[in-house]
Amino acid sequence: MTGGSLYANGYVRIAAAVPEVAIADPVRNAERTVALAQAADAAGVALAVFPELGLSGYTADDLFHQDALLDAVEDAVETLRRETASLLPVLVVGAPLRAEQGLFNVAVVLHGGHVLGVVPKSFLPNYREFYEKRQFRAARDRVGDTIAVGDEAVPFGEDLVFTAADLPGFSLHVEICEDLWVPIPPSTYGALAGATVLANLSASNATVGKSDYRRMLCAAHSARTLSAYVYTAAGMGESTTDLAWDGQALICENGERLAEAGRFLDEPVLVDADVDLDRLLADRSSTSSWGDSLHDHREHLRRCREITFELGPERAAATELKRDVQRFPYVPADPASRNERCDDVYRIQVAGIESRMRATGIKKLVIGVSGGLDSTHALLVAVRAIDRLGLPRRNVLAYTMPGFGTSDRTLASARRLMEVLGVSAGEIDIRDAAQAMLKAIGHPAGDGAAQYDVTYENVQAGERTSHLFRLANMRGALVIGTGDLSELALGWSTYGVGDQMSHYNVNASVPKTLIQFLLRWMIDTDQLGSEVGAVVRDVLATEISPELIPADAGAATEPAQSSEQTVGPYELQDFFLYHVLRFGNRPQKVAWLAERAWGDRGRGSWPELIPPVSRNQYSAEEIERWLGVFLDRFFRTSQFKRSATPNAPKIGSGGSLSPRGDWRAPSDGSAAVWLRALRNPSRQGSEE
Repeated sequence: MTGGSLYANGYVRIAAAVPEVAIADPVRNAERTVALAQAADAAGVALAVFPELGLSGYTADDLFHQDALLDAVEDAVETLRRETASLLPVLVVGAPLRAEQGLFNVAVVLHGGHVLGVVPKSFLPNYREFYEKRQFRAARDRVGDTIAVGDEAVPFGEDLVFTAADLPGFSLHVEICEDLWVPIPPSTYGALAGATVLANLSASNATVGKSDYRRMLCAAHSARTLSAYVYTAAGMGESTTDLAWDGQALICENGERLAEAGRFLDEPVLVDADVDLDRLLADRSSTSSWGDSLHDHREHLRRCREITFELGPERAAATELKRDVQRFPYVPADPASRNERCDDVYRIQVAGIESRMRATGIKKLVIGVSGGLDSTHALLVAVRAIDRLGLPRRNVLAYTMPGFGTSDRTLASARRLMEVLGVSAGEIDIRDAAQAMLKAIGHPAGDGAAQYDVTYENVQAGERTSHLFRLANMRGALVIGTGDLSELALGWSTYGVGDQMSHYNVNASVPKTLIQFLLRWMIDTDQLGSEVGAVVRDVLATEISPELIPADAGAATEPAQSSEQTVGPYELQDFFLYHVLRFGNRPQKVAWLAERAWGDRGRGSWPELIPPVSRNQYSAEEIERWLGVFLDRFFRTSQFKRSATPNAPKIGSGGSLSPRGDWRAPSDGSAAVWLRALRNPSRQGSEE
């Protein structure tokens, strides 16, 4: 296995296949199934799922009572077993098979020249246009746990879970068509028993609106079961005596539709998607209600049988991930989804301030405005909250506090923004107070030396925060914090009497990249008028900087510092944060995903709000370097600041770092295990 393989990084490629069916002609159907299985093998697929009764045709009706047809189906299963023995994919095909002096509608699971098991349909529709009980028995009617396939007795039952011993996290449960339509689908228990991939072989005829209903069912069931769900429906070749067929094939993962083939196609269908097994397992392990469900259904789950097999993924060692890895995981690439997300974030932040002001009875807000991204966004949120409360905008007490490194550009932006918003604007030059503090503590800069160390910087940050709190005391107001989730993750703030502290921090679970998109969204949707939009546009074009160190000579027209030169590009750090915090991914997987998202600017989609000149790419060395910075700062140096974070509204499922919410960690922890895993992936953090 190589580092570039999706199979080496917690993914599995699964496929839905819809061949053309020849009614009551198992020989031709086997040939067509083999052809699609070979195509799936060439595509590096580990699982290919075919439609219900695909070896005979679903619409054979009373031909299912004919021994000649059933004999031919058994021969077709043998053909598949023999012809696909050397292929990578596990194949799940539909067939009518005789057992216990009756007939069952089953899914036959094959791999490596063996029939791993046979799954009978649990719920037979016997209403409207379907009368399956005329031909078949249901799973509940079986007596034994095995069925004869050729010369072998193989596992038989709806309680089978097929697990790949050599691909961690890949376990399969199979159900058939109507099984998904019932209140408790059999795959519910399959998922609770460990299956991460659920397969449905369906015939399901086409009617108006039914395709949307299937999408909803599959997506919702994959979300409830924290699984991937692959669905196939019968297509061309099925009899149209009374029904029509669309061959719908789709794949969902935890509520998200990953792939779907076109319907009513006149050629065979093979649609595949790469499923993130690590994501599914992480969600299951962190969801307490999942464990409760295991407890409540433990008696049923004890009856489930695990069938273990060797997938042999070394044959797919060079299989590259086809899934589009989002560069901005906190920001949807689709414009409609992004606009909806931005609107939700904005409303949640506004509602948080409103609720806090109502609860405290306080009518005024104090906020520091630097002319940078975070304070600009926080000020806009504060203004909207004041508007919704029916209070005058003068109740927003905004202060810009220029210091030693403040540039002309950001100071002008801060002044202009306060003016066009109509808030109470104040300006306090903190340089004299900071100089006095430096002199009082004996710092060389107190006597004019150019020693620009962390003390020099934090004195200024502390002066600003101290002023804001005393202003709030004097005016009966709340201090609104402006620091964002990215800064909180990296510890890029001054602790205590500094920008880490406030009465309420509206940005604490909003990452830097999302704030940038929120501001662009506000401009595009004209949330606060064209004058505000013009100022915000200039803020977006300004270098992200703490502005605590002066320029070499004279007044600076632009920020003299760059935050990203110290802590790394925020677009990369937000990517790392999402995959580490949301899924707990290993450092090597995070780096691997980052290379696919950021290694080539020409690969994958970009949000159209990012102009071509700003579409960056990073080498593997740069990604590893900045990931190392992230891991060290996140796990070792910054937790004590997060342990004392002010109240803030949680924004999204990407995570909050509040110790009262999504993240609890020791302040004196170590980053060693993550850094070792990054340097030596094969040893996954073991001692060097």
